[in-house]
Amino acid sequence: MGKIIAVANQKGGVGKTTTAINLSAALAMKNNRVLVIDLDPQGMATASLGKPKEARKGVYQALMNGQDPMGLILGTELDNYYLFPCSPELAGAEVELFSKENREKRLQDVAGKLRKNFHYIFIDCPPSLGFLTLNALTAADSVLIPIQCEFLCMEGIPDLLSTFDEVRTYFNPSLSMEGIVLTMFDERTNLSKQVAEEIRRSLKTIVFEVVIPRSVRVAEAPSFGKPVVLYDIKSKGAEAYLNLAQELLRK
Repeated sequence: MGKIIAVANQKGGVGKTTTAINLSAALAMKNNRVLVIDLDPQGMATASLGKPKEARKGVYQALMNGQDPMGLILGTELDNYYLFPCSPELAGAEVELFSKENREKRLQDVAGKLRKNFHYIFIDCPPSLGFLTLNALTAADSVLIPIQCEFLCMEGIPDLLSTFDEVRTYFNPSLSMEGIVLTMFDERTNLSKQVAEEIRRSLKTIVFEVVIPRSVRVAEAPSFGKPVVLYDIKSKGAEAYLNLAQELLRK
């Protein structure tokens, strides 16, 4: 049975999709069968893997219409690496879910049909704490939180941890904390170092040792529809995500 990891942070621009795409691809390169579920209506994970979301069926059709999720999954350039894409209809899912029965558990049912086919399933969540993110946290075994090494990015941590606790209380008591990943670390600036030190001091053991640096190659890779491990495996960004994958496997 595969492990389901929700990659979540209600603040945008912290490297959430970048981490979901590149960490999962790094795990696929280590002989794991891996799926990325693009649950963000913006469809950035779908676009980052070179799959335009227009006129394409995906998560919405399984979540709201009950279609078989295995029939909606797409392959990628990387062996063992698959995408459950976003389609345009997902933009309206937050509103539609409000009136649905078991609105917090719809993705749990979908993920249950997928789990046995993959070693790891990563859910790329929207940058909000709405019904879609709630569905992801209810379906997941653990949550991974990317945090950019800037001061303002620390402000949202208490809200996200509070939501994590509430989901454990009301919907998913087995949800665990996979860990916090420090992203966009710039070793040239004191600010990045200070933020990283403060987060490690406050949250201690739940912070991954591996830090993801700012990387031009990581930023360029989505425009070519590739994870950075396929775009430039010798880059610092690719090396960091491969090391992060190894640390996750050790855990």
